[in-house]
Amino acid sequence: MRMAASGTSMDLDLLERNVPIEAYNLTTAIMDSDTRLSDDELWPLIATFSRLDMLPPSTTPQVVRRERALAGRQEWLKEPSEMFTLLARVDQMRGTQLAQTYYDEAMKLAHMVGSLDRFPSDAELKAIVGFQKLLRDNLPSAHATAAAAGGPAASAEAAAGEEAREPEPMEPLDDVLAELDQLIGLDAVKEEVRLLSAMLRVQKMRADRDLPVIESTKHLVFSGNPGTGKTTVARLLSRIYRSLDVVERGHLTEVDRSGLVAGFVGQTAKRVADVFDKADGGVLLIDEAYSLIRGGEKDFGREAIDAIVKNVEDRRDSMVVILAGYPKEMADLVATNPGFSSRFPKTILFPDYDNDELVAILELICQKGKYTLASATRDACLRWFGLHQRGQGFGNGRLARNLFEAMVARHATRLVDVKDPSDDDLMRLTPHDLPPPPLPGHDALTG
Repeated sequence: MRMAASGTSMDLDLLERNVPIEAYNLTTAIMDSDTRLSDDELWPLIATFSRLDMLPPSTTPQVVRRERALAGRQEWLKEPSEMFTLLARVDQMRGTQLAQTYYDEAMKLAHMVGSLDRFPSDAELKAIVGFQKLLRDNLPSAHATAAAAGGPAASAEAAAGEEAREPEPMEPLDDVLAELDQLIGLDAVKEEVRLLSAMLRVQKMRADRDLPVIESTKHLVFSGNPGTGKTTVARLLSRIYRSLDVVERGHLTEVDRSGLVAGFVGQTAKRVADVFDKADGGVLLIDEAYSLIRGGEKDFGREAIDAIVKNVEDRRDSMVVILAGYPKEMADLVATNPGFSSRFPKTILFPDYDNDELVAILELICQKGKYTLASATRDACLRWFGLHQRGQGFGNGRLARNLFEAMVARHATRLVDVKDPSDDDLMRLTPHDLPPPPLPGHDALTG
């Protein structure tokens, strides 16, 4: 506060008096978000703020509920407070980090409030997540780093499936969530991941204080078409779980049917166990998991399913498993084994990207390859994506990458006879570099 007021017309005493008021506003707004107002959360509120002369010492939870003393308090969460806005303005003028400090302390308090109830409500967790995003979006640093980070097509090039030899570092949770926010599209997925993170963070705070915690499975089902960011989000989730000390190592191991199913009796269970050994302490992503239920009577996919269920149960405290694939097929898979439905109760749906998002992914790939799209090219690509039929198997980010590669090839053919092409010639993709539009029912790049 002293740094914020120094050299300005601000009243330091007024700022310092406003700090407990700010804390009270945030605390009561979070509590009011689910209107439950349990004794477990109201008694700490009364004990804390009565000592600061902000509540009468005679206040009880019954009085708060009867007089509806906190009704409407959640409105406070809808926009940044005057204090936060003021600190952000000082940061912009002086290059300080006061708004970041406010953010850090506010989120500690918000999650602490969420940990007061044994069973945090969805409404309260959503309020915390929404307020967190509101503050992050208004931090001065947020406007300087608004560019989108790697899309799903780019992330697939990372070192997928490599075994981590050492535990991954425990990164600040907010840094990982910031990377999540920078991904193109996936708004509903981001919301689900933030809610999951908030729940885990609240439960960890309760466990650290020897308070009862909810025994809930952390395993997930990711359903969606190829190229919708499932692997990207799984990789971020492994880092989130590591940051929250849910897993010991935090690495991501990827596998599909070929890595789990053997061709002879008795080998499949061992192969599954070997994969789980490799993934232990981190996150295991089983891609196209529905393929395990395909095949005839002599197929060993069902044996793999039984082995997966056993290993998930045996290692429930040491690793997290994510099953990924098409929506309908994943629902069929979960229904085939009672162990799946009880251990994978949560499904996160990854929708197809719209045409604008696909062009944004294409532009990101171009930037990394040192190519540019003329404005007319961008419009042509938008129309080109619009000609593709959506449905099961739609390529999404992979389609954007395939288009980029096709355009680069046609660009090279166009320039091969150009003498002394300029840097702009070598970098700029034009509408002439687009492949023909797809025929009805076909993919222009694959037939």
